[in-house]
Amino acid sequence: MSDRPRPPSPYDFLPAVPAFTLTSEDLTDGGTLPDAQVYERGNSSPHLAWSGFPAETKSFALTCYDPDAPTGGGFWHWLVVNLPVGVTELPSGAGTGDKDGLPDEAVHLKNDYGSRDFGGAAPPKSDAPHRYFFAVHALDVESLDLDPNSSPNVVGFNVTAHTIARALLVSEFGF
Repeated sequence: MSDRPRPPSPYDFLPAVPAFTLTSEDLTDGGTLPDAQVYERGNSSPHLAWSGFPAETKSFALTCYDPDAPTGGGFWHWLVVNLPVGVTELPSGAGTGDKDGLPDEAVHLKNDYGSRDFGGAAPPKSDAPHRYFFAVHALDVESLDLDPNSSPNVVGFNVTAHTIARALLVSEFGF
């Protein structure tokens, strides 16, 4: 196992916003990521449901980020924007490239695997367990007009600029 120090949460460096609730039938906050969400064992996005967001929310964005990836900048596993405000739950497997389980308005953007879908956990076998931050961001706009080829950092910048509240669920995985 790597004795590389773990970076702090990426959300420690963003402007403070109110929190709301994110739950899952597949994940446990602080628990171990199930095999279904591991790249080589299932590679399926988890069920997610959220509540308690501000009344002025106009849409949602969803991200999954691994700050522990040995890249110097972490690793983006999932980026979805333009989830309508009436959508407060996604079924397991909604992150497939065919968007089955996502509303028509939703847009998958490229993750760090280079694909427009959920890419499961795949930490190096020599590393300590990695943390996977599943976040739902309540936004102050109905949609983000992003180029489909936008980098994850450009997506993150735009999401952060419009976030009025955020819900987090963090699970870990290591081989």
